[in-house]
Amino acid sequence: MTKNFHQSTAGLWARFRFSVVGSLLSSPPARGELKATIRSLAAKTWTHPVSGRHVRFAAVTIERWYYRARREKDDPVGVLRRAVRKDCGKVSLAPALARQLFLQYRDHEHWTYQLHYDNLAVRVKADPSLGPMRSYSTVRRYMKAHGLVRKPRSKPKGRSGEDRAAHRRQTREIRSYEAEYVGSLWHLDFHHGSLKVLTRRGQWQHPIVLGILDDHSRLCCHLQWYLSETAEDLVHGLSQAIQKRGLPRALLTDNGPAMVAEEVSEGLLRLGIVHEKTLPYSPYQNGKQESFWATLEGRLMEMLDGYADLTLDFLNEATQAWVEIEYNRKVHRETSCSPVERFAKAPDVLRRSPSSDALRGAFRLEANRRQRRSDGTISLDGVRFEIPSRYRHFRDVAVRYARWDLSRVDLVDPNSEATLAPIYPLDRIANADGQRLLFELDTPHVSADDSQRPDTPDVPKDDRQRPDNELPPLLKKILAEYSSTGMPPAYLPKRADPKKGKEA
Repeated sequence: MTKNFHQSTAGLWARFRFSVVGSLLSSPPARGELKATIRSLAAKTWTHPVSGRHVRFAAVTIERWYYRARREKDDPVGVLRRAVRKDCGKVSLAPALARQLFLQYRDHEHWTYQLHYDNLAVRVKADPSLGPMRSYSTVRRYMKAHGLVRKPRSKPKGRSGEDRAAHRRQTREIRSYEAEYVGSLWHLDFHHGSLKVLTRRGQWQHPIVLGILDDHSRLCCHLQWYLSETAEDLVHGLSQAIQKRGLPRALLTDNGPAMVAEEVSEGLLRLGIVHEKTLPYSPYQNGKQESFWATLEGRLMEMLDGYADLTLDFLNEATQAWVEIEYNRKVHRETSCSPVERFAKAPDVLRRSPSSDALRGAFRLEANRRQRRSDGTISLDGVRFEIPSRYRHFRDVAVRYARWDLSRVDLVDPNSEATLAPIYPLDRIANADGQRLLFELDTPHVSADDSQRPDTPDVPKDDRQRPDNELPPLLKKILAEYSSTGMPPAYLPKRADPKKGKEA
């Protein structure tokens, strides 16, 4: 599984705030009890999303988060993000200082940022007309923003589990529960069927069914058979359930690989769905789902037993008919009404379903890759993708994609999570035609128009190369200070042997 090792501070705060007020959205308090519920949340101790320390938040703060997420129907998580500063990404140097930095970089592209800074500081000290010397972080960010990255010297090429959740069993009492509203909580689980189906390859295989139930009404939102149990199958079935019934507030699953896949977790967060997971070895927490499997096996699968030509297509067709005609319309023993009737009449907290394209875009993971400087590409699951040339100065890029669908990969801004541009796989055959786009570095000598830019100095073309045998300013300063001490060099030079004509 691809791990997302880097998350922006704004994204961490959005997810943390949603975890605080998510319960108020999935299970809204009764009339007149909202303030008391918020005060109880304010009395709790929370883990700071960035520092990890124990913190508390005032009731008015939690109330502000709640109303902000409640007003935003489409993206309740994104609205809780911290605002990006207006000056984010903007960095500038004095024109004369920037001009000197560009000249220095052309002569020494393999220097580190620190070495560039030290030499620039010596030049400023020797010539105050270059302007005030900025901090090291400012100079480094300026160099990165203008593509002045360090180029390593040529060197020989070298070649360079996951422990599951601990086994524990709960010893507390078991109690039945029910969500108060329709759409407040959905159950999702896979089940291995008892019958075999004949595949198109002429093989008999046990299918796996994905079932999604509404907790309050017991309505089966969607039921479909697959030949595998992957995150792609889960997203395929869950998207259909959302389009049929609407967006729920919370989803309860176990800790299976498909349920904890990063695409699923990220998609639920982008859709504003609280993802609840059962404890290990505690299937009773998802008891309604387990009871539904017993009903499915005892009625539908019993009726299909003995059917010789059972295929996956026919099994899905029969399953859809059984769910909509019998199960959803039959009076439930505990609710004393049919699931479809309770779903229609009970109060709900459902939201409208996004479009199919929006759902496909939501269930994707966000990963960071380092752009290869030689050809401006990155690697995703063994496939090379080209980064647009206007983003070639990015050292690290954030991309959003689903591992089962590499036809849709987007370059995103990790701070605002906005989509910058779609990226496509590397077409080596098309690149073999010999045609190349011409682009120049974002440096002062690019064109006459660059002189109009306030943060880019005008560097004459005849100053591109450093004169021969001229030492860098920092090294000059070091040699001068060492000479002023009057001490000889602290090493013993080798003398030539007059008899052998070699150094001794």
